[in-house]
Amino acid sequence: MPDHRRDGTGEAVARIVPARNAHRNPGMALELDWVEAARVNLSAAERRAATMATRRTVKKEWQAAWLVKAITCMDLTTLAGDDTPGRVQRLCAKARHPLRDDLVEALGLADRPPTVGAVCVYPTMVGAAVKALAGSFIPVASVATGFPAGLTPLPQRLAEIRYAVEEGAAEIDIVIHRAQVLNREWSALYDEVRAMREACGEAHLKTILATGDLRTLRNVEAASLVCMMAGADFIKTSTGKEDVNATLPVSLVMVRAIRDYQARTGERVGFKPAGGLRTAKDAIAWLILMKEELGRPWLEPELFRIGASSLLADVERQIEHFVTGRYSAGFRHASA
Repeated sequence: MPDHRRDGTGEAVARIVPARNAHRNPGMALELDWVEAARVNLSAAERRAATMATRRTVKKEWQAAWLVKAITCMDLTTLAGDDTPGRVQRLCAKARHPLRDDLVEALGLADRPPTVGAVCVYPTMVGAAVKALAGSFIPVASVATGFPAGLTPLPQRLAEIRYAVEEGAAEIDIVIHRAQVLNREWSALYDEVRAMREACGEAHLKTILATGDLRTLRNVEAASLVCMMAGADFIKTSTGKEDVNATLPVSLVMVRAIRDYQARTGERVGFKPAGGLRTAKDAIAWLILMKEELGRPWLEPELFRIGASSLLADVERQIEHFVTGRYSAGFRHASA
């Protein structure tokens, strides 16, 4: 349920409580032996990933259903230097109504029209997003901790988390200090992520590994384990600002780390690919990955999100093709 706070003018504004994410990962003590034992067969991971979108195909009404599912798992995102409250309000309007009414009606979803999983913005835009989404139960996610580099001093990074939570963010997407992974400083990484989780309070913590900067899949697996041990509720591939963002091999390594963590602790941790997912085909490939590697529970926004800015436009375009039999121009499906 929403509570209320006051904006700068004294006006009451609904604040969204993270009702979609009731469960939290409590974390565990750091087990260095487990982390140091991380090993990844690069060629095997690449071969498995290469088959993900080729061995399985979904067509016609089944494809449309999978694409609607992808919409419900999207973190609709704007992280541009020229973001304004007006742009955020338009993005939130699209988040409330990601599909045109005629498409929703044609799909038989008028009684329960889909909405996105969350809206993701910078901390200074959280207030505008919370106000625009009032009553929708769509949570607001905020990047924090010196996004995208994560190189500001720790006290400032923690203060940024607290600021975003105070503004109404229900989810916090933090970036880790990559040097701690590259130098294998696992205790330091664990302690920082643990402190960030504490700073989040009731807000859910997504840890961005920036996998394109981590150099090896072994580092990706080890960093995934450390972040989950520290209490991350989600692990996320990328900021979207690296030269290489979400890829299927990297995602495969991360979701198998999630599977191993659940097997050892009984706790479920979510996964979020971000950066580079632009087409409906990409969305289906990652849904297949989640279904085959982790199972049906990871096809819900509680445990799976797709960081998306332009992806929604192509998904809506493909759904319109299913409904009408015709492709429309891409500019007719702007995200905001």
